[in-house]
Amino acid sequence: MKHLLQKYDTPAPRYTSYPTVPYWTDSPTVEECIESLETHLSPKDSKLAMYLHIPFCETLCTFCGCNTSITKNHTVEEPYVKAIRTELDLYMKSVSSLKGKELSELHLGGGSPTYLSDYNLQSTIESILNQLPSSKDPQYSIEVDPRRTRISQLKLLHNLGFKRISLGVQDFDPEVQRLVNRTQPFELTETITLEARSLGFNSINFDLIYGLPKQSLNSMLYTMEKTLELKPDRIAFYSYAHVPWIKASQRLFTEADLPDPTLKRELYEMGRSLLEKEGYREIGMDHFALPHDKLWKAFHSKQLHRNFMGYSDSKTDVMLGLGSSAISETPNLFFQNIKLEMKYRKSLLDGNLPILRGHKLSDSDRLRKHLILELMTSWEVKVPIDLLNYTKDFLSEMEKDKLVLWNQETLSVTESGKPFLRIISMAFDEKLQTTKPAGPVFSKAI
Repeated sequence: MKHLLQKYDTPAPRYTSYPTVPYWTDSPTVEECIESLETHLSPKDSKLAMYLHIPFCETLCTFCGCNTSITKNHTVEEPYVKAIRTELDLYMKSVSSLKGKELSELHLGGGSPTYLSDYNLQSTIESILNQLPSSKDPQYSIEVDPRRTRISQLKLLHNLGFKRISLGVQDFDPEVQRLVNRTQPFELTETITLEARSLGFNSINFDLIYGLPKQSLNSMLYTMEKTLELKPDRIAFYSYAHVPWIKASQRLFTEADLPDPTLKRELYEMGRSLLEKEGYREIGMDHFALPHDKLWKAFHSKQLHRNFMGYSDSKTDVMLGLGSSAISETPNLFFQNIKLEMKYRKSLLDGNLPILRGHKLSDSDRLRKHLILELMTSWEVKVPIDLLNYTKDFLSEMEKDKLVLWNQETLSVTESGKPFLRIISMAFDEKLQTTKPAGPVFSKAI
């Protein structure tokens, strides 16, 4: 495996979208965004997902690449949640097909949504649920920081219909935590996990990261042992992306502190092996689930979906993002809100939807988006005839190395090829072949 890791140690996108954000070029107008929402929400059987971005954190985690606002001044809450309610009101007035539309998924991310007071958290969620009726089996989930989450928040979330919770953990080793400025004793994570279970949350996820400064095989073994003590239903096991030219906070440690590529991959392989021994199943890229969890069941029944919120166990047609930097998606375009929280609020105060930029998908974009999504959710895809020769040529070395298999037009990822899923997906990426990116593109695949 080591020689393969060295051979294919190349930058690759994570493909939460296609085209990836740096290659967005043909930006839609606000009117085109409204028209697309209207068109794709009109069919009775269309499904709506909604994402709320809460950017606030009290302290800065130095590994973080998310759009955040660091402050301990909680007076920022009220104007921000008011802006979210205003944004939703504008959409309700502008998109007639939103009225009465059932909400299939609701996800709160950040930042840290549990930064909000109980009142602001509840009122924000209720402002959505009061305007959009829930589907028969709604999937409501939230990302929480165990250092800031209160039991009272868990109770109100469960009362509002939330059944899924994702805990930011990253690593349990004290020295690694110190270097990434996230001191989080095991007991905090344990308390939130056990309380959530006792309240009735039926799917608990841990976010873990490999490749952090000073991680070693011993520290990863410790992190996995502590994780398995609590046995969350799902685990997202991400590769750390070192991009200090984008996130200046990552300069608080040096590249000398980071595991080299070989060790980084060994950290992942150790983690994956330990998880699989305890009954977890690998799903797509970076994700694991126990067989009882809906994520695994969705993978098994070919209903697994992937978008900017990550992997989901149900397919939706439209994702509407609210909040600063939130991204929305319809079948024919992407659009993103203004990133800076104050400018986001100013746009809404002026009566305007805070849309900053986006991308209108061409026919080729839609085809390639489908192929990459299919590969990342099922490990295989049927390749159209007109793309077959190029795809086979691009993957010829990986085929020789038994990382992929062909059965006529159907491409399959082998067990050995799973660590290279991002690179395999590049075979369908027309933008990498023809277009210069508008900004930083991606980090190392391993």
